[in-house]
Amino acid sequence: MAGTIEAARGITKISEDVVAIIAGLAATEVSGVVGMSGGVAGGIAELLGRKNLAKGVKANVGEKEAVIDLFLIVDFGVRIPDVAFRVQESVKRAVEEMTGLRISEANVHIQGVILEKGEQKNEGQ
Repeated sequence: MAGTIEAARGITKISEDVVAIIAGLAATEVSGVVGMSGGVAGGIAELLGRKNLAKGVKANVGEKEAVIDLFLIVDFGVRIPDVAFRVQESVKRAVEEMTGLRISEANVHIQGVILEKGEQKNEGQ
């Protein structure tokens, strides 16, 4: 589904992929977020690069609002509730400003923690 904005000249539709990319970029700009997670395979969360930001985000877009789920990997030592709150605020602000859609939920799922360069601790280990 896509968000629809009606105007005197016609209709503008915003795809879920566009909303996901905006949300992914906004999330990765928050201090403490290492990157997006493409899921957990074999007990290890896959850290996605900037080219795959939409894969770490699930966006359900209705006519005027959206629900966004973000799957993140964070730095070791950060206060996760604070990082999650800042991600929610950043994503909500970016998506609402760019698309005009109302964000009813921005759900943050922490999939892993980067301990040091190259070392990762994942959910469920």
